Amino acid sequence: MKKHIFSLLSVLFAGFIALAQPTESPDATNATDTLVQEIVQEIAPIELDESIFQNVSSVGKPGSAQVNWNLSYDALPQLEGKQLIIKYNTSIGAKRNKEKFEGSEWMFSEPLPLSTTSYTIEDLAEHEKYEVYIGLAKIGSLPEAASNKEQMIWSAKTKFQTERSWGIAKLLILIGSLGLFIFGMKIMSDGLQRVSGERLRKMLGSITSNRVKGVITGFGTTAIVQSSSVTTVITVSLVNAGLLTLRQSAGVMMGANIGTTITAWLVLYLGFKVSISSYALILIAFGAPMLFMKFKKSKDLANAIIGFAILFIGLQFLKDAVPNLDRDSALVQFFINYKDIPVLSNIMFVGLGALVTIVIQSSSAAMALTLTMVSKGIIPFEVACAMVLGENIGTTITAELASMVGNVHAKRSARIHSMFNIVGVTWMLFVMGIFLSMLGWIVGEIHGVPFDPLNTEMANEGIALFHTTFNLANVLLLIWFVPLLVNLAERTVKSRGEADEEFKLDYITAGGAIDFPEVAVMEATKEVAKFGKITSRMTQFVHTLLNDSDKKVRSKMFGKIHKYEDITDRVEIEVALFLDNVSTSQLSPETSAKIRSLLSITNDLERIGDIFYQIAKTIEQKDESKYYFLPEQRDNINQMIDLLSKAFDEMNHNLSSEYGRISLDKARAVEARINQLRNQLRREHISNVEKGEYNIHAGMLYSDLISLSERAGDHIINVSEAVAGEV
Repeated sequence: MKKHIFSLLSVLFAGFIALAQPTESPDATNATDTLVQEIVQEIAPIELDESIFQNVSSVGKPGSAQVNWNLSYDALPQLEGKQLIIKYNTSIGAKRNKEKFEGSEWMFSEPLPLSTTSYTIEDLAEHEKYEVYIGLAKIGSLPEAASNKEQMIWSAKTKFQTERSWGIAKLLILIGSLGLFIFGMKIMSDGLQRVSGERLRKMLGSITSNRVKGVITGFGTTAIVQSSSVTTVITVSLVNAGLLTLRQSAGVMMGANIGTTITAWLVLYLGFKVSISSYALILIAFGAPMLFMKFKKSKDLANAIIGFAILFIGLQFLKDAVPNLDRDSALVQFFINYKDIPVLSNIMFVGLGALVTIVIQSSSAAMALTLTMVSKGIIPFEVACAMVLGENIGTTITAELASMVGNVHAKRSARIHSMFNIVGVTWMLFVMGIFLSMLGWIVGEIHGVPFDPLNTEMANEGIALFHTTFNLANVLLLIWFVPLLVNLAERTVKSRGEADEEFKLDYITAGGAIDFPEVAVMEATKEVAKFGKITSRMTQFVHTLLNDSDKKVRSKMFGKIHKYEDITDRVEIEVALFLDNVSTSQLSPETSAKIRSLLSITNDLERIGDIFYQIAKTIEQKDESKYYFLPEQRDNINQMIDLLSKAFDEMNHNLSSEYGRISLDKARAVEARINQLRNQLRREHISNVEKGEYNIHAGMLYSDLISLSERAGDHIINVSEAVAGEV
């Protein structure tokens, strides 16, 4: 008001000056007119509309929202003495009441002073969308004028959505977000593994005793499939199958620990800094058509791309699900209060990190959760680093579980992995303060400012750097002690005897190997090769049963043949069930063909076991009936058994060779000799029966033994043909 009075006086004063000046000065007249126009414009009333409300925004909170705004500075003189009011409604309620200035469902705040620029709306429904307007009365007074649109000026609409307060629902959302992240990680990892599965198997299977090469292989494998758990389970499976030694597996485990740190950097730079989730649907748009393409590995590559996108969608949900807490909250204060207790605090948070990883069975997901909590200010930098150490321990549970049903070598391999991580965490706890100070200096130098652990961006970079440097330092330190780790593993995991020392896969898999088809088929191949050797032992039992005169020995041999026949039945069932489960995965044509071969081989080996049992029963029947073979008959049967032994030798050699890359010449030559001998003995037998040279009943049993032996030879050659891919 004072400003208006001053302006009016200025106009009057300018008028007097104009009257006092000579009329013959046009320049002076023009200057006066301009001044008058400017002053008149200045005091002219500004049109009051929604533009007087500036920077209007609203932010939803659990059960409440904060509305912010500014008023136009130029309009303030005309608004003197007026009040503001907030009008809000749910989005659904606003649609019902299309007239935004009318309707009984609209809710109002109390009248607010003109100087107010922020207001908190309380008692709102959780997880609900709202529309908000800020208004003032042109005519009349508030709150009566608020219900009449002609009397009010309202701001442009602003929207917000309230959050859920922390409770069961939000906990389930957090768990679901974490589950989506893990699901994306699994799909991506499975896709990458199938794309590079055969190459991956050969990479791991070709490791030499050079432990450095093992570390590089473990790092490369984990970097390819983006999962240290996959690498450790595959390694345990290969040790279980006898394709890797303990020393070789130790290097791979160490390399996997370094490889898994790549995930933290991906989460940090693509999830927090770039937010790849914004482009996730674009990635899926590229990946989805590949699901329907026919070229080799298209579906696997599509799964890898779609899994990558889902992983970061889950990460975005995770970031939204973790609550925003200030430093005065009880949870934040708990971490702050306990983080400075010497030694005990680090041990406690290491245990917390291990527990989280064991529960969610993914060190990558645990790392993502840790980085998210740091970004929200819930846990301090030092606590997060201690939890990262615990996550390194927690991830060992995967290999331990995988080895539980494996043999002693698999258990020892998992034990080496556990000892490596536990020893590493132990020595790091003693130097953690110095180590973190050094990393803080490095991060500070990168940013050009002193390291601030309260700066969430710098803190997360420090955590990722800590994860990488710790695992790298641990490998460089302990790689020289691999023989000692192997020795400790052998001492702490005792063998249960000869049966355990053999690479025996009675349960066919060392835990999660069934998730990796190429490795699973390798295990089945090893088991089938062992199955062939077990079956071939029956020729020696039959030879003893036929030729030994000691009744106790003969009885023992018959018992062994019966036992081995049971073994062949059981192994066939176990292998068939295992391969049936493997077949549910997405398989390459080569893997599918190999599974068909293995199923055919196990069927033939089981039939061989049945035939030898029938041979034993025939010999037992001869003994019980007091029939006797002539020396030449016994020699002929022994000759046939000798040929079967040679056929078994060729069969076992082929079973241990690379499938599809064998020569059948030797195996077929032995099979031809068996058939020739069978034909020769059959002709001689018929001739001798006609001449009446031996007992007819004994002759019938003799003929049965020759026929059964030849049938065993047929199944033996079938096995070799299946190895060659002729099924």
